[in-house]
Amino acid sequence: ETSVKTASQGKLLIMLYQEAVKQLGNACEYIDDNGKILPKNIESFGKCIQKTQEIISELMVSLDMERGGEIAKNLMSLYVFFNAELMNANISKDKKRIENVKKMLFDLYGAWNVAVESTAPVSSPSVRPNIDIEG
Repeated sequence: ETSVKTASQGKLLIMLYQEAVKQLGNACEYIDDNGKILPKNIESFGKCIQKTQEIISELMVSLDMERGGEIAKNLMSLYVFFNAELMNANISKDKKRIENVKKMLFDLYGAWNVAVESTAPVSSPSVRPNIDIEG
């Protein structure tokens, strides 16, 4: 909780991506090779997908469409795609769709991590996420 409250905007972004990747990894573990989920794990699987969708929604609202230009527009399109894919994967229990979104989120995490690490911290007020990224 302290690390979330004291993190810079860049670090918060990284934390959101990390948690989304983690949640999708957890969701994949509930699906067997035949696309089946044990009845006792259905609720946990759904929570992982829902949590990831909440994180993606938070990433969407954090975009500055005016200053972000083409990059912000492209990220918005990706986030919309991710949420649609996760909705369909949740319904169909399609592990490949989940893994595909997870890979793309991991790639974005890597790019943002490099960007955040290569820029000096700015001492301006940061926006805090409205969701609990750790649960």
